[in-house]
Amino acid sequence: MRVENNVFPPEVQEAVLFPFDDSSIPLTYGLQLGLVQGRRQGILVRPGKPGMPDCRRVRYYGTVIRNGEEFRMWYLGLGDQDDKYRVCYAISQDGIKWEKPTLGLVEYGGSTQNNLVDLLNGEYSVVEAPIIYDSEDPDPARRFKMAFESEKYQNRLAVAFSPDGLHWKESSCNPVTKHMLEQSGVIKFNGCYYVNGQLGGPRPGALRQMVTYMSYDFEHWTEATALSFRRDVEPPPEGSWNAGEQVHLGASLWNRGNVIIGFYGMWHGHESDDRRLVTMDLGLVVSNDAIHFKEPIPGFKIIPCYEEPETASGIHGLLGAALAQGQGFENVGEQTLYWYEVWNQGQVRLATWPRDRFGYYKVYREGRRQMLEEPHFISCPIRLNDSGGRVFVNADGLSINSYLRVEIYDEKFRRLPGYSADDCVPLMEPGPRQPVVWRNKETLDKFDHPIRIRVNYGGLRPEDIHVYAIYVSSS
Repeated sequence: MRVENNVFPPEVQEAVLFPFDDSSIPLTYGLQLGLVQGRRQGILVRPGKPGMPDCRRVRYYGTVIRNGEEFRMWYLGLGDQDDKYRVCYAISQDGIKWEKPTLGLVEYGGSTQNNLVDLLNGEYSVVEAPIIYDSEDPDPARRFKMAFESEKYQNRLAVAFSPDGLHWKESSCNPVTKHMLEQSGVIKFNGCYYVNGQLGGPRPGALRQMVTYMSYDFEHWTEATALSFRRDVEPPPEGSWNAGEQVHLGASLWNRGNVIIGFYGMWHGHESDDRRLVTMDLGLVVSNDAIHFKEPIPGFKIIPCYEEPETASGIHGLLGAALAQGQGFENVGEQTLYWYEVWNQGQVRLATWPRDRFGYYKVYREGRRQMLEEPHFISCPIRLNDSGGRVFVNADGLSINSYLRVEIYDEKFRRLPGYSADDCVPLMEPGPRQPVVWRNKETLDKFDHPIRIRVNYGGLRPEDIHVYAIYVSSS
């Protein structure tokens, strides 16, 4: 008998060990975790010219996908012909400067000279539309997959497929759930599809929480949901819907193989239950199974809402500032890009980090005098491919006085010959991907057992070091 109630690890070409993922790095000594807020770059996509389907308002609630050297964006536009949001399309070469191509697919205002994609022939309003590209699907007509919410189906979950991301065919199974779902995240992980969001509709006494549906074909979804993440710590006031700490629309998701990063709407409701007084930051959650999510540092604002341009009252009549997430993370050169919007204003905006630098481990300086050995952390077991592997470090603050040494254990914490800290050439150069070398060894041998990675902080000033990620790649 085997009770399969733990995480089945996925096969990955490269494992990414983030400090804020305590399943991948479960053990630390003398270190503390820090997170990094994004640097906001301003508005990228604004409303179009009069007569265009996005001339009144641009809302994100969509997706950015990098296809080769081109970035593709699906967002929601509100025009001047009616009050329907439709799915619009934009392209970019760098993820920053965007163009709205003329697609000629859907008529709007008597013309097809616009950037509307062919979804529901533009006849119904769409509320959210996260998309994934599934290169493993044997049917080319289904490689682009969309989970959307539309008035056509009373805002219940519906899905559609496309060969190119422009011509969409909805599923004959729509709607695929019986309940309204306001979603922002869709992902494929270990061969299964997951979509998350909040169960919709005002329900006094039931606050917004992140729930997840599952499917193995993207058309037949579970009716039951997993409660993936919640922030409310006490029962809400009687008859309340907007008060308290809540999770708005679930989380947008980034599958990094062994870990999933999510940005969620951090809803701060006023005790009066007045929706106009809601404020909303974006928070960070992580998961190792696409079902259960947690905050590495509860309440940390990965993108704060205040000091955002143009956060006065707008589409929702809000008096405070509020942000909303969309699907789309990308590493570009030495930067990480993420697109989002100001909820009460719309318009697509950008936040950036140095590549993969969402969080770090640094030496707990106040307790250093009591430390009996070097500050360090140790990874979970990792089983390499038959070809062995390589280790790289993403770190800052390295110098001759602040260095790292990496050693390799077996699963039972025994040091492996040739891979001790003394064998390791100290890492003294900062950078996003510094290779680890042990004397004359640049690669890890093939092992018939799992390994663990231990990273030691050394030198006269180890407190200067920030380790953001460890990469373990196949040779």
